[in-house]
Amino acid sequence: MSMAVVGVIAGMALGFAGYFGGFGAFLLVAALGAVGFLAGRFADGDLEFGDVFRTPHERRDRPR
Repeated sequence: MSMAVVGVIAGMALGFAGYFGGFGAFLLVAALGAVGFLAGRFADGDLEFGDVFRTPHERRDRPR
């Protein structure tokens, strides 16, 4: 599945949450989507726990 399709699905989910549940539901869906995204990146091995809390400058200086 392409990233464009994933973006459309996420946008539709946020739109439905905002329309039917209000702004609070919109924020909840957005926050849970971000948590799901990070969990997926951890599962794929593309992200380490410490990367979430490092600044971009610190990530650049870290040896691979």
